[in-house]
Amino acid sequence: MKMARKKKERKENRYHRLLTNHSRGGRRVETLQTKEGRMDILEAIYARHSVRQYKDLPIAEETAAELERLIRECNEESGLKIQLIQNDPECFRTLFAHYGRFKNANHYITIVGPKDLPDLSERGGYYGEKLVLEAQRLGLRTCWVAGSYGRSKCKAVVGKDEKIVCVISIGYGENDGRQHWNKALAKVCNVPEAEMPEWFREGVRAAMAAPTAVNQQRFTISLKDGEPVITAPKGVLTMLDLGIVKYNFEAASGRKCR
Repeated sequence: MKMARKKKERKENRYHRLLTNHSRGGRRVETLQTKEGRMDILEAIYARHSVRQYKDLPIAEETAAELERLIRECNEESGLKIQLIQNDPECFRTLFAHYGRFKNANHYITIVGPKDLPDLSERGGYYGEKLVLEAQRLGLRTCWVAGSYGRSKCKAVVGKDEKIVCVISIGYGENDGRQHWNKALAKVCNVPEAEMPEWFREGVRAAMAAPTAVNQQRFTISLKDGEPVITAPKGVLTMLDLGIVKYNFEAASGRKCR
């Protein structure tokens, strides 16, 4: 009983720290306090799965305000024009969305950016994943969507020199989704596991937990001169996936990758 009580106390203390960066095994890990105890970034990475069925509820005002704040930060840093669209059921009232089994997808984040930005897709994936993981920590569920929505119905503001990279459905999930299938570690990383520094191993695990188009995981992680390098071949949605994977790796490892 005493051991169980101590374990519970440790867990409670862990969940009730203020938003900060702290060191865990040489890594910087964000934690965020909540009334009910929010998860840290690693927990968000491993808890987050694609969800397409949502409860028919508006996003809480405080939660939406927190998302909007982070979107402003991301836009200022990235040069993108990410937008949160709420209470718009029309965007997902399409044949593809029906076959994609979306339900009550009334809210979504739209990744918009300049057409002439060379790394637009990768950048959109990187900052979109940052928002996806924050949404997970705020109690929301999400799904990356490249084609199963009505592009002409999307209410995002898009300039003539801009384009929509993708959208992310968001809301209170009817479920928490399911863990996706993973390739063997050797298929995505050319560093033997026994030779991986701990921070690198953590980054690779988080990268493999990242969502990719049709779960293709077409990326390669390596170490060059002690620095992590993640690459992907050009293909359908692979650059978007690359940005998502890079964010997960960096968030978990605390190391910037090339």
